[in-house]
Amino acid sequence: MDVYEDPATWTARPPRPRWQLALRFAGSVVWFPVVCVLWAAVAAVFFVLGLFADAITPFSDTFEGRFLNATGRTLGSVARLASWCVTWPELRHESDVEYYKARVDRAVAKRTALASAPDEPRKPKPPAEVAIPLRDYRGVGGWYVAEVALAQGWELRPADGCREVRLWWSAASRGD
Repeated sequence: MDVYEDPATWTARPPRPRWQLALRFAGSVVWFPVVCVLWAAVAAVFFVLGLFADAITPFSDTFEGRFLNATGRTLGSVARLASWCVTWPELRHESDVEYYKARVDRAVAKRTALASAPDEPRKPKPPAEVAIPLRDYRGVGGWYVAEVALAQGWELRPADGCREVRLWWSAASRGD
């Protein structure tokens, strides 16, 4: 297995203090709905702007792409405002290794089922490259994700092991 970075980044994260998780969860209960409403409001503003932008796109080759990129970046920035939030399962299972192993197994199995499904006509192909976020493997480390994924036919891609593990479905590059 190729490791693209320092192997220490692929180990499990130390458990966070229970009191800190409890405070984050309490803050999440209040903050997450605010972020959802803010995200919906920003999306509505971009939708309305998009209605007017349709009048400009016939006259500009690059306006539509730039508008869509700006929309995606802005909505992504708003969504990142909730990145510190803690969910109820995270609060309950912070240092439970078996829980995180099961979570990784489910995440990789789900992506494997999507990637290995036969192509359907007039439907987009499933993504060949996926990212497993730190939230899914915090208690077991990125090495466990790599171990499970390699056993199911995935290949590792360079990524920041402190944030995500990127995988490539190698069968997607082969012709039938």
